[in-house]
Amino acid sequence: MENFLASISLVSKIATNDYVGFTFFVGCMAMMAASAFFFLSMNSFDKKWRTSILVSGLITFIAAVHYWYMRDYWAGFAESPTFFRYVDWVLTVPLMCVEFFLILKVAGAKKSLMWRLIALSLIMLVTGYFGEAVYRDSAWVWGLISGIAYFAIVYEIWFGTAKKLAEEAGGAVLSAHKTLCWFVLVGWAIYPIGYMAGTPGWYEGWFTGLNMDVIYNIGDAVNKIGFGLVIYGLAVAKSSEK
Repeated sequence: MENFLASISLVSKIATNDYVGFTFFVGCMAMMAASAFFFLSMNSFDKKWRTSILVSGLITFIAAVHYWYMRDYWAGFAESPTFFRYVDWVLTVPLMCVEFFLILKVAGAKKSLMWRLIALSLIMLVTGYFGEAVYRDSAWVWGLISGIAYFAIVYEIWFGTAKKLAEEAGGAVLSAHKTLCWFVLVGWAIYPIGYMAGTPGWYEGWFTGLNMDVIYNIGDAVNKIGFGLVIYGLAVAKSSEK
């Protein structure tokens, strides 16, 4: 009860013109709502699609919990909650990669594809954290390594094994795969902008006036909820076919 009252107290201190705090609060509520929606809809689908919906719900639920803490951290210290954010990403981004494997299992996807995507996502995130929080003087180097891992993921899903499996599956699976690919290519591209807006390097001045946390918060809401809705749409389509 005391913790709940403390949280209410912190929220009340957010100024009306604090747009950063506002995006933390809205992001938290949006993730919670999405989690409830995905979890409650699980029993509407065949067993083979329930795991995909469950993972979608876990992604937004984990994000909602971290946004709850990040919101309070921002309200209390007015500092970017970098550590909490990367803990969130280390848990949720690999799960987003797992979604590719789950929807492509119908075409014979092997676990090696899943582990390859997970490994690349962890390299992308760990090196990003080093550049943003540990070795800021060489942020551009760590950002470059992170970017290489990101483009390796993009190549795998757009042109590699994942693409071939999606084409073999065809129909709704191929359509969902293409949409998820666009989320990774365009939606995930928001994060390098936030990274460059918040770290020193040769790119300084490119994104003057942009707030790193606002960019990250918008990106998280769009990508994580959007990913889940694509999976939900696929499950609905396959259930309708049956």
